[in-house]
Formats: sequence, C-alpha cells, structure tokens
Amino acid sequence: MDELVLLYTVARGETLDARADWVGRRTATWRVDGSDVVIPVRDLAAFPWSRARPVRAFSWRPGQRHRPGLAFMGARRDAGTDSRAWPSAARRALTVLDLCGQARDVLSQPFRLRFFDDGVGRQHVPDFLVATAGATLLIDVRPAHLVRESDLAVFAATDRVAVSAGWRCLVVTGWRDHVADTVEALVRGRRPRTDPLGLEEELLTAAVGPRRFGELVAATAWPAVARDHLQRLLWRWRLAFDLSEPLGDGTWICPAVA
Repeated sequence: MDELVLLYTVARGETLDARADWVGRRTATWRVDGSDVVIPVRDLAAFPWSRARPVRAFSWRPGQRHRPGLAFMGARRDAGTDSRAWPSAARRALTVLDLCGQARDVLSQPFRLRFFDDGVGRQHVPDFLVATAGATLLIDVRPAHLVRESDLAVFAATDRVAVSAGWRCLVVTGWRDHVADTVEALVRGRRPRTDPLGLEEELLTAAVGPRRFGELVAATAWPAVARDHLQRLLWRWRLAFDLSEPLGDGTWICPAVA
C-alpha cells in the first residue's frame, strides 16, 4: 500500500487533550445490531468490530453533492463509499487496497470518534477500518487539494487513537504515478471467471522470463481473449510487472516471485 498511494504525514497536535486519562475521556461510538454502542478509546483494540455496521448511513437524494456507492471487495464484505471527488477517491483507495490482496475485512465509516481540541469538543468518522493479514489499518481518504487547516487536528487525533489501539493510521491524499490508471485497467480481473480455452496456463507457460505484454498475448492461440486473462493474472499477482510505468503492450511481464 505504501508503494502505491501518497500519504499525508500526520503531525502530533499540541492542542489535543494531553491528560494522562485521555484514553478514558475520548469515546468511540459503534453501530451494532441497530443500536449505538459507546466505548472509551482504551477499549478499541478489544472491541469485536466484525459485528459492526457503518455508524453513518449512506444517503441518496436529488441534488446532493457527494456520490455514495458500494465497492466490490475481495474481503469478507463489500464497502460503502461516500465522496465528493469524482472518480470517487474513496472507491479508488479501496480498489488499490484490494489489489494488495491482504484485506480480510473492511468496515466503512466504522465509528464516531469524540475528542477535545484546545478545549473544544469535536467529532470525526474515519472512512475505513481494515483488517489485514499483518495489521489493522484506520484509513481516511482526502485528496491533497481538499485538506484544510481544520483537518489537521482531526488527523492528529485519529492517529493518536489508532496508535493507542495498536493500529496504523493512514491518510491517503493521492496515488503515485500511473497507479490509478493501471489499477482501473486491471480491476475487471478480480471477479471470478472461467477459462475454457486454457489461456491462463498458456500465458503462465509462455512467461518463462521477462516478456512484453503484447508479445506474451501474441504467443497464445487466442491473443484477443488472452489480453483479458493476462490482466486477471496480473491482478492476482500470478505474474509480475512494474506499476510505476503505464500499462500497455510494451510493459515487461515477469514470473511472480513466490
């Protein structure tokens, strides 16, 4: 994930509640079985959030500025998105996360955090809580040009809470060169499909060393159909390529390293 997205560097806010009992004074409100469950921040790590649902509902009405939607995920459940950016920055962040292949569970807008900033009570709902094979990620998605001064304390508070729970906090502000376009080109490969022509095995056999994308599909019996299957193999990391370059016929494809 770190190699694909651009992250905002969160600074520790000096104006945040610094008293020793802050983990007991800050609260997180979850939505479980249709009811609100309020817990102190110190209990976040132990909370069984796999049962929770988004704390804030996604709405649809004429004339609204944001664009809610449901993003297909390879994890246990699909995730809702709610963004003013188009294409949806939140949806794209989920797609990049899905490409990484480590997400086991994703909860959109997981809880409502209440905290104090310079003595003033504030609240924030992070975008996603993600369980991966090796860590739990608390993610906010905010395009760089939309980050405001008032967001800085929110990011600092969220980061502090995440660290106290043993999680990692990420603020995604954009994508590294060519990542967004390439991921959008490959995304169709994540859905299950059949391969009656055996083209995926042909591609894997032909990719014994570095070969260009166009050359590799041309080596199969059905090149036009093989293109789609090669994108599927790339999405599933059965074959490797350089995401820092535009994806095209000239892209070098290599055997995946186990």
